[in-house]
Amino acid sequence: MVNQSEYSRAQTTGPFKTARAMTLARTFSAFGIAAALLLTGFVGPAQAVTVYKAPLRTAVRALVVTPEVNAGYDRARYFGDWKDANGDCQNTRHEVLIQETKAALTYSSRSCTVTRGRWVTTWDNRVHTSPTTVQIDHTVPVAEAWGSGARYWSQARRVAFYNDLGDARTLNTQTSALNSAKQAKGPEQWMPPANKCFYIGQWAAVKIRWGLRVDAAEKAALIRYADSCPNVMLTVTRA
Repeated sequence: MVNQSEYSRAQTTGPFKTARAMTLARTFSAFGIAAALLLTGFVGPAQAVTVYKAPLRTAVRALVVTPEVNAGYDRARYFGDWKDANGDCQNTRHEVLIQETKAALTYSSRSCTVTRGRWVTTWDNRVHTSPTTVQIDHTVPVAEAWGSGARYWSQARRVAFYNDLGDARTLNTQTSALNSAKQAKGPEQWMPPANKCFYIGQWAAVKIRWGLRVDAAEKAALIRYADSCPNVMLTVTRA
């Protein structure tokens, strides 16, 4: 049985995370990405921030259903790779490792690459001390995003999704073997062995944040899982 108060905290901080430190780090990183994209001409004028708030079960039922269309998907061409938006020589992968570590880090000689730390992966509650045993997972896989609406986005928006440090639920450190097992599967095809309710909340939050649609099987799975989880409040800032 999931404790309601503990689960509520997990929706914004995640299991095992220090809320203030992580929130500040990701906020500053997000500012860096936004500033870099503006300077390089990737995005237009800033838009008003829209915050969505609803209980989990309401949120998943409100997701718009459309068929998933993956034709034309090309990850490298349309989403690119990890960026170093703030110019500190640490790309998005290493920014996430830095933000999610539970212990002091060691770096390469130029401090661009994390070489050691301590990470607790939420899909299996496993402790890692080497970044070679973890991958940075897109909660909503890139191929899933493409088929759920990202194929209609501008290139700048797709790059921003790929490197999203503005919401801790978009990118997470996970055990490499489990991330490889997940691939591009949605909750109707794959679920983590641990913290399933937390994962459903993350998935719904990312779909809402980026205005992505769901297909019928995906929505049915989200509703089924959400109905067995605490009906926590989701708060999402739309991208």
